Amino acid sequence: MTDLKIRELPDEKPVRMTVALPPDIHRDLLAYAALLSGSGEAMDPALLVAPMLRQFMMSDKGFGRARRQAKAASPEK
Repeated sequence: MTDLKIRELPDEKPVRMTVALPPDIHRDLLAYAALLSGSGEAMDPALLVAPMLRQFMMSDKGFGRARRQAKAASPEK
């Protein structure tokens, strides 16, 4: 199997959002979903958005640093 960053999708109750994507991003999501499913039948590409965003935010060092600083500065309850 292809070495993908997203390997499986967590089973969590989602929060619904509506997002408009450029056609090329949608095509890439379809291709990624097909590779991830491993079969000829692709999964719903919308299921990939949250794990991809999570992976992106986890890899953003500036975001992580800012988030830790904000938590440290917030008063505890």
